[in-house]
Amino acid sequence: MTRVLITGFEPFGGESVNPSWQAASMVAAEPPAGLTVTAVQLPCVFGESVVALRRAVRESGPDLVVCVGQAGGRPGVTVERIAVNVDDARITDNAGAAPVDEPVVPGGPAAYFSTLPIKACVAAIREAGVPAAVSNTAGTFVCNHVAYGLAHLIATELPGVRGGFVHVPWAPEQVPDGTAAALPAATVAQGLRALLLAAATTAEDLRVTEGATH
Repeated sequence: MTRVLITGFEPFGGESVNPSWQAASMVAAEPPAGLTVTAVQLPCVFGESVVALRRAVRESGPDLVVCVGQAGGRPGVTVERIAVNVDDARITDNAGAAPVDEPVVPGGPAAYFSTLPIKACVAAIREAGVPAAVSNTAGTFVCNHVAYGLAHLIATELPGVRGGFVHVPWAPEQVPDGTAAALPAATVAQGLRALLLAAATTAEDLRVTEGATH
């Protein structure tokens, strides 16, 4: 059995729900065959989120870690390729902090690539009937903060663990007027299950085009 830790975030920015946590908790409640899945909710707070992630990793001892966050406006599940060593907040986090041009890890590398087989994961999500794409930016808010924190933890302390970050769209209840893209949490969970299976069983990523011109 592959031990998986999946995380989602608490609501932020005045929202009452966060689809990342809705979907992550659904996956843990009904995990894919062959995987044991633990779901943990992270605070949407710089610093504290990575502390909570480290604690969850220590307690669950995972082989695979997938952190999930909300990317309102994106039309599908997006698997992040890279995390950058900068916090540059356009809005405040849930503790009222808004760092500008601060490193996630002082003295750390400028960026880390995901250790997930990102293109195989995207292909698996699509095969599950859920829209998906590779993303080349996780932003500079708490999602990127956690993505970088996870990558740094893996690179410096847990080289045998595979992990990365995934963004998901708004839930329909967050856009009741239908003016922006949204996916039901159950649909997102279906895609995440496919992603976890691909990440757990794919040794070498697909060599296919998933790039962007801008």
